Amino acid sequence: MSPECMQLVNSTKELTQQLINHPLYSSLNSKQSLQKFMEHHIYAVWDFMSLVKSLQAELTCIHVPWLPKGNPAIRALINEIILGEESDIDQNGKACSHFELYLDAMREADCNIENINSFIHNIQSGLSVEQALQSGRIPKAASDFVHHTFSVIETGKPHIIAAVFTFGREDLIPHMFLPLIEELKKEYPSQFDTLQYYVQRHIDVDGGHHSHLALQMVQELCGNDVEKWKEAEYAVKAALQSRIALWDAIAH
Repeated sequence: MSPECMQLVNSTKELTQQLINHPLYSSLNSKQSLQKFMEHHIYAVWDFMSLVKSLQAELTCIHVPWLPKGNPAIRALINEIILGEESDIDQNGKACSHFELYLDAMREADCNIENINSFIHNIQSGLSVEQALQSGRIPKAASDFVHHTFSVIETGKPHIIAAVFTFGREDLIPHMFLPLIEELKKEYPSQFDTLQYYVQRHIDVDGGHHSHLALQMVQELCGNDVEKWKEAEYAVKAALQSRIALWDAIAH
């Protein structure tokens, strides 16, 4: 890890610790509390895909005629992550995006999926993300979170988007969720199997290989440009604060 990356990690350590030690986790001790969490978190699952897709658009060629663009290793990273997010497999070995897998987990847990389905339908019908956020019954904290993510995307700056992806959206579902789910499954057998599978997939897939390539991506995009590193640090701190605000709202 470069000295600049180390500086970024150190400067955001306090916010990262706030997330790791957030009281939300201890509050997820009932079916109802986990349902509330999932009904908020689904929007973060959805907008993560847009964050990754924006990186794909910036760092790879998605136009015809095709032309080689950027670092092949970074292209491979983005395309590998896209494959895993958009075309992973469910418990039965069938192709499934992580968003659709999470929706299946919500159905299994008797969550309200009407709001997220309406949101997606509105965008499919031609509304902008902003219009869709205003038109649906979306939790305010989730709406604010999506707003922030799209403000990052709209910068159009690959080094900022990559930094937020690498440092601000990592460990979306921390390891501590697995024991919580196991406890709830004792009371509600088979109602959280898909959620458990989703969490385990993230732990398995988002491993060291992706982390190293993501760091390489940020280092290459920021290079020796002091201003870019400052912008990246500011963006990561804002992303972590946005996540903390979402967790705060769900916990209260």
